[in-house]
Amino acid sequence: MEPFANPDLLVTPKELSGMIAGSGAKRPLVLDLRPPEDYTQGHIPGAIHLDLWGISLIDTDPAPLNAFLWIIEHLFATHGVDASTAIVVYDDQSGMRAARAFWFLEYFGHRAVRMLDGGFRAWTAAGCETTRDAQPSPKSDWTGTRQAHTLATHREVRNALERRDAVILDTRSDAEYNGTAVRAKRGGAIPGAVHIEWSRNLSPSGEFKRADELRRMYEDAGVTPEREVITYCQGGYRAAHSFIALRLLGYPRVRVYLGSWKEWGDREELPVEIPKRN
Repeated sequence: MEPFANPDLLVTPKELSGMIAGSGAKRPLVLDLRPPEDYTQGHIPGAIHLDLWGISLIDTDPAPLNAFLWIIEHLFATHGVDASTAIVVYDDQSGMRAARAFWFLEYFGHRAVRMLDGGFRAWTAAGCETTRDAQPSPKSDWTGTRQAHTLATHREVRNALERRDAVILDTRSDAEYNGTAVRAKRGGAIPGAVHIEWSRNLSPSGEFKRADELRRMYEDAGVTPEREVITYCQGGYRAAHSFIALRLLGYPRVRVYLGSWKEWGDREELPVEIPKRN
């Protein structure tokens, strides 16, 4: 069985249970990205709740982009993120909420970020302890070191359309891609984009599929390691999930188009196509 090129991006429930049972200096900061009502009904002991849902950017020009990223960076600092503490993010499964937090943390240069594979479902299925107790978020003065090569703006996506060494990956639903579900001024897709819905990264139980299955799926569609891959969805959540899938496979050049379809579809000067249905 083919191993992941970067298996340390994931952690199993058993591994995480051992990590949080360790000494204080070695314990990771565990961030629960689920909705607040799910967190209050039960969570991993010691987990800090951070809900980033709905905080999106629809303008990747420099000024709004920098302001938005400052907000996200500040939210992480006020929830205890610092450079020296490992971080584990999770949601209900290996899902898009945790993936987006993972991508943000990698963008800000954090060197020890992992996702709980299978999320809270896998944690409870493994019989691991849960609690309803909560504690105040720790604080830090952390600021990251931005990794610009992991983020794409609308201008960079537009330029990539002319490059043979780049591929645009649309991670949305079939209806969004085909233009029948319109969630911006215009429906459709970025011209030439390869469509692989983000949920195809996962097994029925909510963990990432095996490396050989993922690699075959992407390479058969023309999303190959020698090309730069730019992922997009509606607001950067599903795109971040496919970013992780490709990072697991060892793809060296993967970026998330943070503004995604909401920005692209609203900017009438940018090209759009309505893909032919199979």
